[in-house]
Amino acid sequence: MLPPIPQDPAYHNFADQRAFLGLPRCLDVLSNVAFLIVGLWGLAFLTRKSSLKRGGTFLETRERWTYFVFFAGVFLTAFGSAYYHLAPDNARLVYDRLPMTVGFMALLAAVISERVDTKLGALLFVPLLALGIASVLYWRWTELRGHDDLRLYGIVQFGSIAAIVSLASFWPSRYTRGRDIFVIAGLYGLAKLFEWLDKTIFALVRIVSGHTLKHLVAALACYWVVHMLVSRNSKLGSLHESHTAELHA
Repeated sequence: MLPPIPQDPAYHNFADQRAFLGLPRCLDVLSNVAFLIVGLWGLAFLTRKSSLKRGGTFLETRERWTYFVFFAGVFLTAFGSAYYHLAPDNARLVYDRLPMTVGFMALLAAVISERVDTKLGALLFVPLLALGIASVLYWRWTELRGHDDLRLYGIVQFGSIAAIVSLASFWPSRYTRGRDIFVIAGLYGLAKLFEWLDKTIFALVRIVSGHTLKHLVAALACYWVVHMLVSRNSKLGSLHESHTAELHA
């Protein structure tokens, strides 16, 4: 219903242009290390035997794959975003956005699996990833033809977060720590606010820009996914243990 939404050329004019040791936009580049650390952390946890224990972090081992792809997206975002911020333009922005959309859609598939239906989440997993990747490629394709359109990418980014919050509001999780998904969404919303206030924050504090804070808070949101997985257990397992304890009593 909306007309095509072009990429604002001013988007690339970030507030903090300071260089250090020859590295342009130093803090916007180096802050992506946070994504690297969290991505590796999440991937390392998923390879541990403790994450494979049935009834613990996952009821079914195939549920791990959505989070594996999510953390792979977080890991690759570190490189894509750093590459983009070294010399911001539309061509490099593709490499920043591609891994992010993979992360968004993988997390949405995970929430569908855990709250609505495991088979449905598995069925939608690949189509959702394809949609996320296609949204970025479609924008780039239209941009190269002189009439760029961000509508599909906007639907993927903001629509996936809205869908995650909506599903979490109406369907309970099969695991403990289910409310953590609201913390994750809230942190991401805060990160987008910092992005919007990039120049305002830098003008006020002169130490760090809003976009650098955006990277750090978005990485914190991704860390919270690790925290949720490490800390949670199956509610079915908890109920079984409680029932067993009552029988023994």
